[in-house]
Amino acid sequence: MRSPFQKLNESSIELGTLKIPFLTPLKKKRTVQSGPFWVLVQKEISDHIRSLRSIILFAIIVLTCLASLYTAVSGIKDKDPSDLSRDNLFLMLFTMYKDPIPPYITFIGFLGPLLGISLGFDAINSERNKGTLSRLMSQPIPRDYIINAKFVGALSVISFLFFALGFLVMGIGLLVIGIPPTAEEFWRIIFFIMISIVYVAFWLNLAILFSVRFKQAATSALSCIAIWIFFSVFFGMLISLIGSALAPSQTAPVEDLLSYSKFMHGLSNFSPNELFSEATSTLLTPSIRTLGPLTMSQVYGAVPNPLSLGQSVLLVWPQLTGLIAATIVCFGLSYLLFLRQEIRSRS
Repeated sequence: MRSPFQKLNESSIELGTLKIPFLTPLKKKRTVQSGPFWVLVQKEISDHIRSLRSIILFAIIVLTCLASLYTAVSGIKDKDPSDLSRDNLFLMLFTMYKDPIPPYITFIGFLGPLLGISLGFDAINSERNKGTLSRLMSQPIPRDYIINAKFVGALSVISFLFFALGFLVMGIGLLVIGIPPTAEEFWRIIFFIMISIVYVAFWLNLAILFSVRFKQAATSALSCIAIWIFFSVFFGMLISLIGSALAPSQTAPVEDLLSYSKFMHGLSNFSPNELFSEATSTLLTPSIRTLGPLTMSQVYGAVPNPLSLGQSVLLVWPQLTGLIAATIVCFGLSYLLFLRQEIRSRS
């Protein structure tokens, strides 16, 4: 009959003719544990989801997008069926509008910056004022984990919201229209969602930069909102004033008129709002074949057919590159500034 020791453990030590059983520590079950960085990311995501400020803003974005979807569906139904073609019909859900409600892409371009600003304007200075940042820095984790987790956590929430809204619009449109999207339409919408995420990520990084730079959350929020208002309202007015001051006469050579048009178009591309508008409108409207001025020799002989997905992406690649570059610059500045700052515990 086996002893209880032998039942627990079959290992034994043999001393001469005696066999002495011995106990070895039981093996513990291995549990998958997240690293410190992903723990910080999960904490940031949880804070954003549970924040009343974020919930109110999420609700506003969802309601406005549903309102634009309703007007788009109504506009499609009101049109004569002979005027509607199967080509790119599904993309009209994002571009068609009916007064007084603008289309879906306009709502994203207007409310997207507010979403990014609201998630990042108090990312660092609020924890510094509460005294939690110094306690977090006292833990054995690298300092850059904190700023990286702030960005990744907020970007994860933004990505989930935009993809959820995009698929919600596609699902409701599929039920109402009854026509599924083609593969090209589907990927155009996916690229549109990705560009929207990059656009909001720029404003998120700008808000994080001001959160690192200023000690008060109100100061960083007002600074971000001031820049957003400048690009949304006053930048177009400034471009118009510069254009009226530099505009050549009507009798000027064609080369001067073409150079002036290219200069004004390049000047307007300094606005992230304009970059986002040009990129999204080109992706969701395949009939757009160019974004800059063209000469008669370039237009002559061109077949007015819609562009393919690859050609549309190639056309908006400079705008997409500009948005990505601006996002990286803002994040790099906030990263370096945060690493160089001195964090002291509050007395």
